Amino acid sequence: MASYKVMCLTAVLTLLIPVCGRASQNTRIVGGEVAPEGSWPWQVSLQFSGSHFCGGSLINNRWVLSAAHCFERVLASQLTVSLGRQSLTGPNPNEVSRTVSQIINHPDYNSATNDNDFALLRLSSPVTFTDYIVPVCLAASDSSVHAGVDTWVTGWGTLSEGGDFLPNQLMEVDVPVVGNRQCNCDYGVGQITDNMICAGLTEGGKDACQGDSGGPLVAKQGDVWIQLGVVSFGIGCARSEFPGVYTRVSPYMSWINSHINNNQPGYVTFTSTGIDSDLSVTCAGLPPPPETVTTPEVCGRASQNTRIVGGEVAPEGSWPWQVSLQFSGSHFCGGSLINDRWVLSAAHCVEGVLASQLTVSLGRQSLTGPNPNEVSRTVSQIINHPDYNSATNDNDFALLRLSSPVTFTDYIVPVCLAASDSSVHAGVDTWVTGWGTLSEGGDFLPNQLMEVDVPVVGNRQCNCDYGVGQITDNMICAGLTEGGKDACQGDSGGPLVAKQGDVWIQLGVVSFGIGCARGEFPGVYTRVSPYMSWINSQISSNQPGYVTFTSTGADSDLSATCPGLPPLITVTIGRTTPTPEQTNVAVTLDAQATQQCIKSFLKRNHIARAHSPVKRNLAQRMVEAFDSSYLDYCNTLVALIFDLHESINDKIVKQYRRIIFRLMKIKRLPKTAHRDFKICLVTYMCMHGIDTNILNTVYSS
Repeated sequence: MASYKVMCLTAVLTLLIPVCGRASQNTRIVGGEVAPEGSWPWQVSLQFSGSHFCGGSLINNRWVLSAAHCFERVLASQLTVSLGRQSLTGPNPNEVSRTVSQIINHPDYNSATNDNDFALLRLSSPVTFTDYIVPVCLAASDSSVHAGVDTWVTGWGTLSEGGDFLPNQLMEVDVPVVGNRQCNCDYGVGQITDNMICAGLTEGGKDACQGDSGGPLVAKQGDVWIQLGVVSFGIGCARSEFPGVYTRVSPYMSWINSHINNNQPGYVTFTSTGIDSDLSVTCAGLPPPPETVTTPEVCGRASQNTRIVGGEVAPEGSWPWQVSLQFSGSHFCGGSLINDRWVLSAAHCVEGVLASQLTVSLGRQSLTGPNPNEVSRTVSQIINHPDYNSATNDNDFALLRLSSPVTFTDYIVPVCLAASDSSVHAGVDTWVTGWGTLSEGGDFLPNQLMEVDVPVVGNRQCNCDYGVGQITDNMICAGLTEGGKDACQGDSGGPLVAKQGDVWIQLGVVSFGIGCARGEFPGVYTRVSPYMSWINSQISSNQPGYVTFTSTGADSDLSATCPGLPPLITVTIGRTTPTPEQTNVAVTLDAQATQQCIKSFLKRNHIARAHSPVKRNLAQRMVEAFDSSYLDYCNTLVALIFDLHESINDKIVKQYRRIIFRLMKIKRLPKTAHRDFKICLVTYMCMHGIDTNILNTVYSS
């Protein structure tokens, strides 16, 4: 019979994010060991008449999270919360205690089924955070936790099932997550709801126990600890095939926020990668698993990848999103799987082709011979981009809807797509894959899937190579100046991908080129990031996974120039209709990376500005700069500042800002000059990869 783990009585991002989940003293119950002091600074002891009976976790400076079954017959006035505590008896130099002013049990808590076993306790007064008292981050509502995730549970519960004594020291134990399907098989189908999460070893030996109820189950992501569960119930303690059952935190984000109006807890999305092994679990009476897995959870992860013209054979399963488009049984173009039912390819591949004439082969390695991992689908719909122009190759982008969904495997996985705010600089290392010919004009396709790595060529340089105006913002180029590596005939529609962290992101779709692998003629691809909104407008459910690809530093392509190539982008600052004396300021920038940097700067909360002395010689130099004409205002001024100073700090910026106000006062500059200076300076710094944080004390957003 299920027993409560109670003694004596019958983790969106917020302001707490910089603090929550960080245990400065942590370098990590039944089957556990003593926790080093300060390792779990959110752990609290709930005390009734001076005795510990349940655990809990601090989630901000005034609220504690625990289990509803701990308070079924308890009044707030009867409770004391002990924080920063290490031992139940003896000295606790870091301990702080608070009484409780309010207990809020979840309104849907069911003591018969243990569902919604969730409670909030409001402390009588706020606590101050120390190295030993820190709130835990809570799992956000969009978190995903797969079977096998390593978690820790802490508390002062008994050290054995039916034990009579509580340990004096705080205990810790690590237990892997057990998927809800397996846990339902263990406890009886229907006993484990979506509001629960299980953790423990199949062979038993590690678990929470009586007295641990209400305490936190946490996992580490990066350098942050996130609470995934609240100790709730189990059959015995540490028994084999009966893992501990916890209330899952993530479903309650909205409910928690509805009760905590100020200084809300810090939420972090806990993300599991790959495919959840729990999906394959089955037992009598257990319903089949969901037909599909949410694409963002699995996209871009090639478990078989441990790392075309000039390329080599791709190891099987290395590029599990690669598909072969077949017409009358023969390969003619490539494509990429972007969710369980849609494929991305090039519009020029499917011009004049009917959906009924196509077959899509997934998980395929060779064009002939056995393909044990292959799955095929017919196509129910082809959607070419409405602005596709076959003359210019612009918007060479198409979506194909499969006749039925596919199941993801190690050899069939969707690729992540570059989000709309991605920035890709020249030189980024990318890979292109396909079954295209191995030489320009080649008559034969290779039998095996081929791969080749090629660096990105910036759009300015690519325009110089192909002829100014031929390469639009909807395109991206990749290849070697000396040639030798490229996509070729038969690769069209296939993916150009780059790796960021452990995720592969599709940056382009093979589109066109002059010959194959020629020197100074890189391959041209349709850039994926501009089409995020259009893709989502066509795919209404289980949308693809998008990841922002980010390049750092200055883009070397900004220096590319050739006859006819326009100057870099002109940004209008301060006015919509400039006078001749107040002409638009021309500044150079990378259209995506710099604009994103500027947006980030303008969104920040900066501290109030301060004053600093003005030097006459600097003022004179600035007047001379402004006298040249308002057209040169930004470029001249910013160049002057960076020329005068080896390094820029907030004090230097304040000096120039003060000068600008003086010049505005005597009408040597227009009224918007102070704003123009701010935008121009930030733009220049973003463009050159200079940290704009030095301006935090100068400007307020």
